[in-house]
Amino acid sequence: MTAEQFTEKLSSFINEKEIDKVEKFFKGNDGITKHFGVKFGDVFKIAKEFSAMPLDEVNKLLDSDFYEIRMGAVSIMDFQAGNKKTSAEKKKELFNLYMLRHDRLNNWDFVDRAARNIVGEYLIDKPRNILYQLAKSESPWERRTAIVSTHAFIRKNDTDDTFAIAEILVHDSDGLVNKAVGSWVREAGKKNPERLYHFLDQYIKTMPAVTFSYATEKLDTEKKKYYKEQRKR
Repeated sequence: MTAEQFTEKLSSFINEKEIDKVEKFFKGNDGITKHFGVKFGDVFKIAKEFSAMPLDEVNKLLDSDFYEIRMGAVSIMDFQAGNKKTSAEKKKELFNLYMLRHDRLNNWDFVDRAARNIVGEYLIDKPRNILYQLAKSESPWERRTAIVSTHAFIRKNDTDDTFAIAEILVHDSDGLVNKAVGSWVREAGKKNPERLYHFLDQYIKTMPAVTFSYATEKLDTEKKKYYKEQRKR
């Protein structure tokens, strides 16, 4: 399985009517990204067919200026990381490739597609210092990886890093990071409501509106009303 074969297969699914839809999802204005116009479902379907692709070929896909090709590369990596038969050594290689080529993962959905499996799951039984480094990165996509990766920990009822990283990012200047912070403290709050309440009590007046909205989305009516009133005071 080669990068060239993947690109050829993907090209056979081009539909120009899809280009506008893709552009709505691609928020970054990096000046290099192009769009084939392939439905997301088709990208993921083809990526699954090529999920055994060697990582040196996946790396070639990440060089592409085309959004769908890079999304295909990320999806192949995610399929490999999520496969129970994948060795520990291979998971390390996937983690290293994700970090090495993070400059090519320059949109929220690249991060959300793969950060949990490739980064978070890899770090389950390892030091997590790298996430705190990413949380202080100049790149909003790396900062988003820092918080989204903690989903893997939340699934294990471990919410400490989610809230700690959220505190670093709670006043972030990027709206897509704000949404991620709100989303993942909300999810962590399902496992540990008291930690969520403490987080809200501490930052209720200063967190961005979108963070507050996402963080309180699943609270019961009375709790949500209480925090809305506190925010206004």
